[in-house]
Amino acid sequence: MKNHGLPITTTPSRLKVGVIGGGIAGSTIALRLAEQGINVALFEEGTSLVNGPPICHLHAGGNLYREISNEQCVTLLKQSIDSLRVFPHTVNVRPTVIAVPSHDHGEPSDLIPRLELLRNTYQQMVNENIANKMIGEPEQYFTLYSKEKLCNLARREIPSAPATLDDWMIPVAKHIDLDKFKFPLILVQEYGWSIFRLAASASLALEQLASSEVFTSTKVTNLEQTGNGGWNIHYQYYDPTAQDHITQEMPVDFIVNACGYQTGTIDNYANLQRQRLVEFKAAYVTRWPDCNAVWPEVIFHGERSTPQGMAQLTPYPDGYFQLHGMTNDITLFKNGLVSSSKLSAQPELDTTFTEKLRHGWQKTEADMRSQRAIEHMSQFVPAYQSAMPSGEPLFGAQQIPGSDVTLRAADISFDGNGYARTEIVKGSSALSAADGLIRHFVAQGWIEDSADSNEREQQFPVALSFDELAIEEKAKALAVLRGYPTALAATYSFPTKS
Repeated sequence: MKNHGLPITTTPSRLKVGVIGGGIAGSTIALRLAEQGINVALFEEGTSLVNGPPICHLHAGGNLYREISNEQCVTLLKQSIDSLRVFPHTVNVRPTVIAVPSHDHGEPSDLIPRLELLRNTYQQMVNENIANKMIGEPEQYFTLYSKEKLCNLARREIPSAPATLDDWMIPVAKHIDLDKFKFPLILVQEYGWSIFRLAASASLALEQLASSEVFTSTKVTNLEQTGNGGWNIHYQYYDPTAQDHITQEMPVDFIVNACGYQTGTIDNYANLQRQRLVEFKAAYVTRWPDCNAVWPEVIFHGERSTPQGMAQLTPYPDGYFQLHGMTNDITLFKNGLVSSSKLSAQPELDTTFTEKLRHGWQKTEADMRSQRAIEHMSQFVPAYQSAMPSGEPLFGAQQIPGSDVTLRAADISFDGNGYARTEIVKGSSALSAADGLIRHFVAQGWIEDSADSNEREQQFPVALSFDELAIEEKAKALAVLRGYPTALAATYSFPTKS
C-alpha cells in the first residue's frame, strides 16, 4: 500500500471521494471510482484490505436461505454474475448440493419453484448478453437427484477430478445415510468465492491506479462538515519512526461510509441517525485427513438457532473444509445480535465479541466451537468425525440495515449532504452499491455519464489485467499474514462438461 504522509495530488475541478472502510464494499467502491478516474482515498483500520466476515460462496440465487423473498434471490443472482465478470479469478468453480434431512419441517419440492424462477432469470440474462454466462449452462442451473439415482452413484468409484454433475454427487452419495433425507437432493450451480483472492484482486488493482490512495492501519477518528458542503476526515496512524500516533485531516468532496459493523460509529461522527442490526458470526477451519474425494459444497437445511440448525460444508484443496452450523453453540452466539438505539446509530456488541474482533480468539474456545462444528457435520457425514480443527476461525460482525434479520440483499443509501453509506449483507452486493454511487454522481452533475462503457469489463480494465497466478500468489501471502492455511486462498475449480 502507499505510504502515509505522501500528498494526494488532485485536479481542483475534479471530485474527490473519501471511502471509510476497506472491506468488500469499500474496496470495490474505491476500485470502481478509481477505474473511472475519480480521485479516491480509502481508509482501512486493518493492515490489509477485505478483512471482513467469512465469505465462502457467491449466493448466486440465495438458495441457502429458504426464508428470504424471491425478489432478494433474483437480486443476489444478478449481483453475483456481475461480481464474477469483474473478479473472475476469485471464484471456486464447483456446485452446491442442498439436502433436506428427514427431521426438517421443509420439503425439497418447496424449493423448486424458486429454482425454476432463477434458472429462467439466468437464461434471460445470458440471452441478453453472452458475457453473463458465468455459472455454467442455464439449463443446468439446478439438477434433481432421486434416491434411486443416488444409490446407483454410490456404487461408482470416486473420480480424481469431477468432470460431470454426476461426478460431483458421488462423494455425497457414498458418505451420507440416504435413509435420513428427503428427496430429491438438489445440485445448484452456486460457486465458491475466495475472500483471500478477492482481497488480492482489489489490492493489486488499487496499487496500480494513480487516482487511488490507500491508507491501511489507519483509523478515522472524526468527521467535520465544511461550509462548501464537503468534509474534513480526521484520521490517525502509528508512525514507527516517531514512535507515536500521528493525527492528520484530509478535505474531501464526498464521504462513503463503508465501515461494515462499525458503520454506525461513522454515522455518529456525521450526526446522522440510522436503524440497523449487527450480528456476530463465525465459521470454522477444519481438516479432514481421511478425505479421498473432491467435494462440492453441501448445505444440510435446518432451523436457525436450534440444535438442528443448517450445516454447511465448504471444500478447499488438501482436505480443508470451512464449516458453518447455524446453532447458538457454533456459528451463532447468544446475545450476538444487537440493535441500534435512538441515542446511537452504532449497535453495541458485548465486550466478549469486541475482544475477538480486536485481538482474536482464545485457542480453547476456538477449538471447542470447531469441534462442535465437526460433530454437527458428522451427524450427516459420519466419516467427518475424524476431522480436526485446523486454524483460526473465520469470523466477523455482519451489519443488517433496518430490523429484518432475514434481509440479504442491500447496497447503498444517501443521507445528509455529500454522504452515503453502504450496508451490504452479502459481498456480491458491493458492485451494486458502487453503481448506485456512480448514478448519484451523474445525477448531481459531478461526473459525466459514461454510457459508452456500460459493460463491466470496460469499467474495470486495471482489475482485469492481472492473471490468475498473480492473484493467487498475493492471496496466499495474505492468508499467511492473517494466520490461515494457504489452501483457503488456493484455486479450487473443476468446470463440468455441458
